[in-house]
Amino acid sequence: MNMLIMVLLMTTTLSSLLVILSFWLPTMNPDAEKLSPYECGFDPLGSARLPFSVRFFLIAILFLLFDLKIALLLPTPWASQLTHPLHVLSLSALILILLTAGLIYEWYQGGLEWAQ
Repeated sequence: MNMLIMVLLMTTTLSSLLVILSFWLPTMNPDAEKLSPYECGFDPLGSARLPFSVRFFLIAILFLLFDLKIALLLPTPWASQLTHPLHVLSLSALILILLTAGLIYEWYQGGLEWAQ
């Protein structure tokens, strides 16, 4: 118990010390180039706040959705090593059916077309 309190006290002290030092050590000298929206060596030609299509976000969310569901299928090859692989393989088949149905639904709704 005594060792636990000592470790907690030491980590709290070290963390506090590092946080305090992080406010004192950096030198902040902002100049015109640092404050510009681009730091790649040339002056910006237009506004940095250009509007872009919401379709980009829809495609990105669809990609993440399908990508995460594919990650659920990673244990499938090892299911053949189990004594009763039918349960895992049937769940994997169900995931594939749901993925395919979702892809068909998005295709027919026009969610995969970039321009309309």
